[in-house]
Amino acid sequence: MTPSPGSDHHLRGILLIMAAVSTFAVLDTIAKYLSRTYPVPLIVWVRYAMHVVVMLLFVAPRLRWRIVTSRRPGLQVIRGVVLAASSLFFFTALAFMPIAEASAITFLAPLLVTAMSAYFLRERVRRSAWVALAAGFVGVLFIVRPGSAVFSPAVALPLATAACFATYQLLTRRLAGVDSTLATLFIGALVGTLVVSFLLPFYWGLPRSAFHAFLFVMLGVLGAAGHFVLIRAFEHTPPSVLAPFVYTQLVTVLALGYLVFGEFPDGWSLVGMAIIVLSGAWIAARQGR
Repeated sequence: MTPSPGSDHHLRGILLIMAAVSTFAVLDTIAKYLSRTYPVPLIVWVRYAMHVVVMLLFVAPRLRWRIVTSRRPGLQVIRGVVLAASSLFFFTALAFMPIAEASAITFLAPLLVTAMSAYFLRERVRRSAWVALAAGFVGVLFIVRPGSAVFSPAVALPLATAACFATYQLLTRRLAGVDSTLATLFIGALVGTLVVSFLLPFYWGLPRSAFHAFLFVMLGVLGAAGHFVLIRAFEHTPPSVLAPFVYTQLVTVLALGYLVFGEFPDGWSLVGMAIIVLSGAWIAARQGR
């Protein structure tokens, strides 16, 4: 049986979203590795500064001034600030926590988007969605239970990351159809670079080896490439189809955490991760219907 053109587009979008989130997993792994040697604000600044440079080299020559043109500049600035805060919180969390557990907790963001949309976007949220949100927090409790490897005040950092990223997603939805996608992508990185630049004088330092310099460059390249592939995925396939496949990032994170840092969650943490993923995937499926 020959697949329809629509199914081909869906498959392409699914493969692209899986490639994008895997790229982000590699980026996070590099950030955690560098955080053992360098301060987090420096890592975050390089991540966004290199992102800006990549887009200036490969996108700006075609778009020219349209790359910074916005009909809602205020929202764009707020979105960029929230994005920078999200990265600062998460990369700091990676310095203190195993990467798999920290990443799993940030996957509360899609659940928080559903809850926050009821208040900020006046969208109707079913009772079942609130149940899924509660289940997601139960999953977090499994991960951060007393006696676990992540039971410490540092657990507040990925929770703050999830809250910031949920706000970022809501702002992105408000800007959809208002500004061009590439302009939104560039302005967010530019604002993030400028915000973290205020911290840079206190944390500045040069790479200690050529390998570290390469990793710093890859932060920006992977960030820009991952977001570009993400955009292409949504051009091929509706978000309701793609949403469950975002959670494949956790599989990549589990593998990289074990291979690079020798970290692997215990049984209870894996149960908690499964609860968070299933809660988010269930809401995504409901939204698709």
